[in-house]
Amino acid sequence: MTTALNLAALATTAFGLVSAAVVLAAAGRLVPALAVLLDFLTAAGLLWLTGDPSWSTIAAAAAVIAVRKLVTAGLRPPRPG
Repeated sequence: MTTALNLAALATTAFGLVSAAVVLAAAGRLVPALAVLLDFLTAAGLLWLTGDPSWSTIAAAAAVIAVRKLVTAGLRPPRPG
């Protein structure tokens, strides 16, 4: 992985942590903050994937996406009706 991609993935992760903290402070709810954090982690994982497309990087990106889907689906309130 090049240094630029490494720094971009690290910056994306840091921005995700800060953004999730801001959303948690502003909304006072965990679910939107967690969704924001997982979106940024997905972006960071995809940046890592562009630099070094090994099987471990593919598995890490897929795991983050799977966790994001499970968490956001499982924490959503049930639909009435």
